[in-house]
Amino acid sequence: MPADINYWPLLGVAVVVAGFAMRRNPVLVVVIAGLVSGLAAGISVPDLLALLGKTFVDIRVLLLFLLTLPAIGLLEHFGLRERARSWIAGFRGLTLARFQISYLGLRQMLSMIGLNHVAGHAQTVRPLVAPMSEAAAERSLGPLTEDERATVRASAAATDNVGLFFGEDVFMAFGAVLLIQGFYSRNGIELEPLSISLWALPTAIAAFIIHSIRTQLLQRRLMRDRVRRDASEADR
Repeated sequence: MPADINYWPLLGVAVVVAGFAMRRNPVLVVVIAGLVSGLAAGISVPDLLALLGKTFVDIRVLLLFLLTLPAIGLLEHFGLRERARSWIAGFRGLTLARFQISYLGLRQMLSMIGLNHVAGHAQTVRPLVAPMSEAAAERSLGPLTEDERATVRASAAATDNVGLFFGEDVFMAFGAVLLIQGFYSRNGIELEPLSISLWALPTAIAAFIIHSIRTQLLQRRLMRDRVRRDASEADR
């Protein structure tokens, strides 16, 4: 073991593991682990507190999602999900596949221009897309069973994931695009972010087509299973 390497700061990892195993407050555990690692590394208490404060200020934008949760919860309490379901139910000819394919296209387009956080599981899927998908499915299937409802909700979440994942790669300022540019630049190959993002466009189009087909197949499977179940109940 090299003598010039200080392994004592790794005590912070042990604090994290022990704290999570004891099911303590995650924020408190992480802060204590940071303090332990910092002190073990020989950082003075004032410098350590200054470092924690600077880090918090630098990443404070990541805490904006905390404002989303109470806002969405308040909207749901006053009937947001019910209003979304009733609104979708008023559209004639709207099916589960058509609704989710439309949302997939919208999610991809927003991600392509860098608006990744406009939609998401907390912001749109749980309060809007999932209940709207259920309402669209009920137009052709009738009341959903618990298994069917879970399948529809999972499909709504998957649609959001696919739209985000394959749409954000087309955005020039996306971290992955800049990472690719930096890697090639270090190896003597100069590429513009625009050219890298354009190469992601065919993949995004392919993802849209493939997931649209999957959504259509899901709708057909739900209808086929419903017909089989109704026929089985009729035979009884």
